[in-house]
Amino acid sequence: MNQTNRRKFIAAAAALGAGTIVKANPRKEKLKAKIPVVHHVFFWLKNPGSTEDRDKLVEGVKTLSKIETVQELHVGIVAATEKRDVVDQSWAVSELMFFNDLSGQATYQNHPVHLDFIKNYSHLWAKVVVYDAAEV
Repeated sequence: MNQTNRRKFIAAAAALGAGTIVKANPRKEKLKAKIPVVHHVFFWLKNPGSTEDRDKLVEGVKTLSKIETVQELHVGIVAATEKRDVVDQSWAVSELMFFNDLSGQATYQNHPVHLDFIKNYSHLWAKVVVYDAAEV
């Protein structure tokens, strides 16, 4: 096989493979179709250097997945990415939740599991910031 044909073959195979990967990931389309409400919360700890407090808060946030209207829950801590002016790394724990609708998010707010979370873990945080977004 000459160099030109080999390059064309590799380019065609790569394009075909990329198309297959995109088609093989229906999750993104499923999320967009079913989960129009996003609830993203950032927590700052009272003791910012305490790994124990951070881990305890992570444990508490994970209990929120028991609420039936929470479709997906992702819990995170600050990533060790490159420090840039546009990246806020001052927080300690984040929760990212997805709901099917606004009533599901409202149910979450008043759910006993959520209220217990606040009662049992609020002593750990100094500040909370919430971003709620609706899919457009």
